[in-house]
Amino acid sequence: MIIYHITTTEAWQAAQNLREYKAQSLETEGFIHCSTKSQVAQVANTFYSHYQQLIVLCIDSEKLISKVKWEPPVHPQNNTSFKVKNNELFPHVYGVINLDSVVKIINLTKNAQSSTFLISL
Repeated sequence: MIIYHITTTEAWQAAQNLREYKAQSLETEGFIHCSTKSQVAQVANTFYSHYQQLIVLCIDSEKLISKVKWEPPVHPQNNTSFKVKNNELFPHVYGVINLDSVVKIINLTKNAQSSTFLISL
């Protein structure tokens, strides 16, 4: 199954040097936040609205060396038009993301007219 992680180009470049990807949330929360295909747009527009450009790592969960757990959101948002609901389950990666599990990288750019990320995965 493919799961998705939103990050910056700089963070991905750092991962190339480390030979593994670690998000800051791995240290602060114990896991790396990921999404399903249908959740990527709402997550990008809710939590990353201050960015203009991002990338999405498309991760083959069967190639991950770390465990994936499906859990409710840690940071539900009800105060934006892009709501992350408490009853949704998200894939959380409990450990590093090995680079060979990333099967594709997609660039995300904000739509100039709507100032939102439009995602075609």
